[in-house]
Amino acid sequence: MTLAEKAYDSLRRDIVAGHLKPGAPLRMAQLSERYDMGFSPLREALNRLQAERLVTSVALKGFSVAPLSMDEMWDATNTRILIESRALRLSIEQGGDEWEAGIVGTLHALMLQAARGTASEDDARALEVRHHAFHKALLVACGSGWLMEFFQRLYVESERYRHPMLAPRPGEPARDVQAEHEALARATLARDADLACALLADHYRRTAQRLESLMAPVAAAG
Repeated sequence: MTLAEKAYDSLRRDIVAGHLKPGAPLRMAQLSERYDMGFSPLREALNRLQAERLVTSVALKGFSVAPLSMDEMWDATNTRILIESRALRLSIEQGGDEWEAGIVGTLHALMLQAARGTASEDDARALEVRHHAFHKALLVACGSGWLMEFFQRLYVESERYRHPMLAPRPGEPARDVQAEHEALARATLARDADLACALLADHYRRTAQRLESLMAPVAAAG
């Protein structure tokens, strides 16, 4: 990794995890001290994050963490469904044995990590890595670099909302997310594109609806 890549990775991880709060100013001197690196790689990383809409910049005020917004969250969710449904259909049409094996392997790894829980930050990070790998495995046979690039950008945007807010709440009805993943994998491997796309859309919309219910009190208080 170059210094700029290390800066990007560290900043992105802290923004997604909520360690750098939405709307918080990103002052170069403070970032330099936090990450123990110079201004140049940090500025390059911030420009890259701005292009990914995780950071905003205002003339004379500098960079800040992009705010959270229910409208933005739903826009990202609906666009993600549109992009990934197309990629999933193409993968179902074109994917071979290696693609199928990738889905089976990443699902198994995800289920193992989910069973371990997220008691530590390392476990939570490992679960997120395996979650990303599974969703990527579903789409990787689509044959389109653009679709996969859009998938990655929208995944990061969605992860930013999901990560800080999806800890279980006492008394909340249980949702078996891993069962949803298994059903999605089964429909995909059965080459049932209509069912697989419907399950994918429902999976994302259920998450967005929960996030909206959690964000609404915060928005009302603000």
